[in-house]
Amino acid sequence: MIKESEYKKRRETLAKKLSKNSITILFSANNKTRSNDTNYPYRQNSNFYYLTGFKEDNSFLVILKGKKDVKIILFLQHKDEVYELWNGKRLGEEKAKKRFLVDLVLLSKDFKKSIKELSTNIKYIYTDFNEKMPKAKKFLKDNFSVHKDIAPLIGEMRLIKSKSEIKLIQKAIKITKKAHHKAMSINKKNKNEYELLASIEYNFKKNGAYSDAYTSIVACGDSANTLHYISNDKPLVDDELILIDAGCEYEYYASDITRTIPVSGKFSIAQKDLYNMILETQYKIIQMIKPDVLRTDLQKQAEILLTKGLLSLGILKGNFKKLIEGQEHKKYYPHGIGHWMGLDVHDEAPYLDINKKEIALKKGMVLTIEPGIYISKDDMNVPKRFRGIGIRIEDDILVTKKSYKYLSNKIAKTIKEIEDISKNVKSNSNFEEV
Repeated sequence: MIKESEYKKRRETLAKKLSKNSITILFSANNKTRSNDTNYPYRQNSNFYYLTGFKEDNSFLVILKGKKDVKIILFLQHKDEVYELWNGKRLGEEKAKKRFLVDLVLLSKDFKKSIKELSTNIKYIYTDFNEKMPKAKKFLKDNFSVHKDIAPLIGEMRLIKSKSEIKLIQKAIKITKKAHHKAMSINKKNKNEYELLASIEYNFKKNGAYSDAYTSIVACGDSANTLHYISNDKPLVDDELILIDAGCEYEYYASDITRTIPVSGKFSIAQKDLYNMILETQYKIIQMIKPDVLRTDLQKQAEILLTKGLLSLGILKGNFKKLIEGQEHKKYYPHGIGHWMGLDVHDEAPYLDINKKEIALKKGMVLTIEPGIYISKDDMNVPKRFRGIGIRIEDDILVTKKSYKYLSNKIAKTIKEIEDISKNVKSNSNFEEV
């Protein structure tokens, strides 16, 4: 868990980056309607949570920076017995004063009035332009003229993970490991993608992760060639592969793991050839990770390695140099090698600095490495044995002082590891963890 002192330090760090005579207002996430009068499960805005650790809606964080001092104010929903009867307990003003290391705790119902009083002689207002909240935007527009975006400043801070954050990410990965290993071990004969999905989500929740970090993908055969396939409703077909992209969220911190496994428990020769080529590419890219390396360098090397691999397998044909220059690999590898990960699975952190220069890797950053190849069943330019195969292998990596730490290395991914787990089939127990 993250201590209140760490949230306090984050607010102090942010305050140093702000202009004098400014007010910063961050809004909690709104409840989102699912249907009529029912809501989706509530999930706090990540930037608001990063600075407060507070999970309630109808809350506001205010940072008031004068010429010489800084005042931090948290507004929250008042205690209401009727509300709590239907929606659950609120922390309330008194407990909040004991918990949060802020200068002042006030009630949300007094927010508008208080802001008008606090903003006398204020020159700038900072807020999160990424947050889609019409009411909040209208309030700011009606009351302030000069706005600055706070999101890039917070995003820059979120790039570097603390020890506490890394522990939470590791916990999320540990839970995700159990879910993936169970999916590998289930007897898949005459089953459907949604049955594997149910097993994955069961194991997330059973082990303390009450939410997935993103909508899981369980894609059998040619479905894996739709990168954002989330239907998860097709039968599992013998002799085909299943691409499973699934990670949980533990205390708001994400994991992001993809494994590609055989329905039958055994890879075919063609599947092995393509899988091992992608796996070797991933190993080599991970080994490049260290401080001062650029993500674009990882991307370029991944494209070189995958193009060579596709050439060797007869999937691409022609001159290597011309294939690279023509970006011919993009047909089979259309996405990037990885992304930042943290409070969001695609962490809201910048890839370029304020001068539009690429940000190099630094100690404390966490990123994914995810090479993949996707070959449509209708691609007649490719040898038949490879058609309808989609493979991605994705892991989560921490940049260390001199190199990297492989956070998800205990999740099986070699052909031998996957096939060995698949032998441990328990046909009558689809949901218990391995």
